Amino acid sequence: MTTEFGIVYAGHIITSHFGSVVSKVCDCLLRRGPLSSREISRLAESDINHNKVKDILSLLIQHNCVQAFSVEPPDGSESKATVQYIALFNSILHRERYSKFSKVVKEELGPECVDVLDGLLSNGRLTLEQMIDRDRDRDSKGSEVIKDSLEKLVAARFVERVPSPEPVLGNKEEGPAKKRGGKASKIFKEPETLEERVLEAATPVDAIRFPFIFEQDSSSTLADEDSNISEGKRKQPEVDSSGPSNEVIWRPNFEELIRRLRHKACVEIVKERRDEGCANVLKAMLEVGRSQEKKAKPDKSVPVSMGSIYEELIKTEAGREMTQERVEACLEQLSATSSYLPAFVIESDDSYIVDFKSIISVAQKDEMESVVMRRYGKEAFRMFRYLSQEDRFVETDKIADAALTEKKDTPQILLKMWKDGYLHMQKLAVTGVYMPFLLWKVNKLIVSRQMLDEMYHASLNLSLRLTHEKGSEKELLLLPMEKLEGALKERRNKYRAKSVLLASTKFKLDDAIMLFHDF
Repeated sequence: MTTEFGIVYAGHIITSHFGSVVSKVCDCLLRRGPLSSREISRLAESDINHNKVKDILSLLIQHNCVQAFSVEPPDGSESKATVQYIALFNSILHRERYSKFSKVVKEELGPECVDVLDGLLSNGRLTLEQMIDRDRDRDSKGSEVIKDSLEKLVAARFVERVPSPEPVLGNKEEGPAKKRGGKASKIFKEPETLEERVLEAATPVDAIRFPFIFEQDSSSTLADEDSNISEGKRKQPEVDSSGPSNEVIWRPNFEELIRRLRHKACVEIVKERRDEGCANVLKAMLEVGRSQEKKAKPDKSVPVSMGSIYEELIKTEAGREMTQERVEACLEQLSATSSYLPAFVIESDDSYIVDFKSIISVAQKDEMESVVMRRYGKEAFRMFRYLSQEDRFVETDKIADAALTEKKDTPQILLKMWKDGYLHMQKLAVTGVYMPFLLWKVNKLIVSRQMLDEMYHASLNLSLRLTHEKGSEKELLLLPMEKLEGALKERRNKYRAKSVLLASTKFKLDDAIMLFHDF
């Protein structure tokens, strides 16, 4: 979900990482959609020549912020397909989450794998040889350690082979290009947006995307057979993202890293709303079904049996303390509904399905109500909660009765929330009545978009403040800490306290952004 402040925030991220000239090219793509390199050089708000634009696009592709593609010309047309470029909004935002991604990998695979992932996060895309060279320039762990770490990362799907440098989309009459393979064709569904269509066409099948990297002969054969990877079977793109080497090029798999954060968030929500035992059971269910998740954020998990849940659960120390009877009780608790909580798990034919949508919606509702409480007060909070539960248009007097507020004050409070986009209003004219009835409703999609835009704005302000604080104390930060005394030392400590507060606030705010945008 891209909003106005989302675009501004993404532009700021690119500016802080690559500079203002690169940001102007990226901003042009974010605001105008897919463009050719010549269109960008003409439209960008700067005197950037065509060759400079191509260099910038190469940089952004290297760091997974832009994807090249082309569209097949209509049947019978003699015109050639033009290479276009599309900004990847989600990948740009992920640049602010690298510490979260590293923590996920450290908890599962250990610090050695984190070093390899950090290299990919910093450089965008690397071959195995480049990873080994990078290791030699630092505290060398040896090529075997790097190979082993990369193999673990690929096996866990934290790292993937780079996508096709220039996928070709079918024209509108034919629909988007399909990936090869009978199974892929059967399950293919047309994505909703052009960005999703491009990413779908660029992504190779899993056998290519996550190969057994040390069975070189097998991998090479697969690569030659698959049209999504083999560059010899396609027209070369205007910007070559494959590099000079024929080695396999790797990049971080943001889809899997976000999936792990989503699962972790679901476990925390269940732990807070139910108990630790239910959270452990849900975690086991997610572990069992994770490999079968095909979409980035499915509404529901695949069905898992009681036996597979218990088998996964006893792999952990906390799970071994639970009897099967206790697990069954937790599943029953997770499947129960109440007036204030939906079912988090669906029972179906002796199997259990995690309802991601219900779990995430509970946390989103809490976040919305928290914002309303802080901004408008307790009375508005009660009205908002009542309307959220009703999920329909309700007249003003009924809202006042349900929220236990004064009827004379209720319209003003509702109008405040309506003006800020938190409520939807409808006027109902009644014959013989001079003043129309006002009906009110919470439109959760509109509220989610409104809140997300506000969170992008807040995160942008925090980033700008951090930059300002660092710039204002630039000379002080150059001085060694051990040589600072008196007032200078106190200034340095104040700067550090401010920076920690701003960074931690931004970190938590990004959790809320992911809740509404990525989960």
